[in-house]
Amino acid sequence: MILASTLTTNLAILVLAGFIGFVVISKVPNTLHTPLMSGTNAIHGIVLLGGLLIVGLSGNGTFNKIILVIAIAFGTINVVGGFLVTDRMLEMFKTKPKPPPGSGEDDGKGKSA
Repeated sequence: MILASTLTTNLAILVLAGFIGFVVISKVPNTLHTPLMSGTNAIHGIVLLGGLLIVGLSGNGTFNKIILVIAIAFGTINVVGGFLVTDRMLEMFKTKPKPPPGSGEDDGKGKSA
């Protein structure tokens, strides 16, 4: 019966952690979203490194290695996708270069140059 108690405790911790994480993330203002996402991607990179070490050191069966490789693949997709989204979000904050005078584009004053 100790196994059932441990399982119940672990499930309760998982549910509470998920709820607290949702509440905390939902209160993050938009201006802090990009830096937090970058930090999370860096942490996830460390998790991937740990997964790679476990694959190299695990002497357990083939099934465990297959599951680890699948987890590492999904984690890699998550990290790369997160950095691509972060880069795209940061592009929005860059100033666009002004067109050279006489190019015929709008100068921002309602008149063409």
